[in-house]
Amino acid sequence: MSKLRDFVTRDHRYVLLGTSTVAFVGMLLSSSARPPMSFLAQAFTVELVMYYVLAAWLVVSALALVFKLTHWKNYAETSPLVRPAARRALRYASYVIWAITLVLVVDRLVMGLASAWTAAVSATDRPADDFLQNILWMFWVSRSTYVTGVTTTIALAVFGTVIAFFLALLLVFCRIQAVDRPDNDFVRFWKVVGTGFAKVYSTVVRGTPMMVQAMIVYYGILGIIRATGDFSGAELNQIWSAFNAGLVTVSLNSTAYMMEVLRGGIAAVDKGQMEAARSLGLSQWQAMLKVVFPQGIKNSIPGLSNELVINIKDSSVLSIISVFDLTFAARTIGGNYYDYFPAFLIAAAIYLVLTMVATWLLGRFAHRFNVKTEAVGSTSDTPVKVEE
Repeated sequence: MSKLRDFVTRDHRYVLLGTSTVAFVGMLLSSSARPPMSFLAQAFTVELVMYYVLAAWLVVSALALVFKLTHWKNYAETSPLVRPAARRALRYASYVIWAITLVLVVDRLVMGLASAWTAAVSATDRPADDFLQNILWMFWVSRSTYVTGVTTTIALAVFGTVIAFFLALLLVFCRIQAVDRPDNDFVRFWKVVGTGFAKVYSTVVRGTPMMVQAMIVYYGILGIIRATGDFSGAELNQIWSAFNAGLVTVSLNSTAYMMEVLRGGIAAVDKGQMEAARSLGLSQWQAMLKVVFPQGIKNSIPGLSNELVINIKDSSVLSIISVFDLTFAARTIGGNYYDYFPAFLIAAAIYLVLTMVATWLLGRFAHRFNVKTEAVGSTSDTPVKVEE
């Protein structure tokens, strides 16, 4: 309540300009047709008063703009709108404008969506004359298909990211290995091999498209299985399904990116941490495992979290190998009704909801570790560096 009170009583910049945009939107909504479930349909006089209040605000804003243009150099000294009483009155009046526009948003948009939903659910045939009802009807009739696609997309993103995290831990350990003086020839050989393999793996995977990787993984392993024996189509699908191939693809692809994110997080750990651990008698392995790795993982949490959101979106390319994810579901529904635009519009809305929910959950998760979160949605190869 204290924050709300401070907001209401605090002066805000650009009150006239910002609220004028809101008032204009409110006037457009008031001029639009009322939906069947409109609660202002029986209150014409009230809505008319609201409309003229919005118009009056635009007039005041226009006069203030003209006065400012004609008194540019001494506006702060000559304008009556900069006086404390006038500024206070404008601030409280702007809240009224926002409230009126919010009422119109609920009446026109929210109730319009509710009306369209009610009509779409009760329709026995596809509504061809109303675009919104058409979209909602298609979603309602094909909801089971969308649910299957969403479930597959979430499973691929979550399990693929978790598997990739543990693989990335293993590969980043190989990637940062350095030959130590106490190492014998056998240990030196495997350190060089492990470092080289991690570098090549990161270069190849990050340098090729995920769609191409999915086709290589699916059809390549499918060909190997076929070459080992005589299998029917059903048997092949049980041994190597499109979902399994998609999960392997997401895991292997994310491993390369998460490895680089972890490497950046480990590089951000002060070198004195390793030196202090070694001075206490810990081996290189013990120092990495007990001192450097925990701090590096904490530094990498924002980048690792972003990978889950990226996988939610990038898993859409797996429809190329017939993985029944959300994109494949939208393509199937669009093909059934010979109308792909509304089907993929629904899929886009679902993807947006999934990524927003994942971003919020990951932000809460990062907050528990007291780390900063970065903007989600970038597939940049640059490791995320977090400063405490």
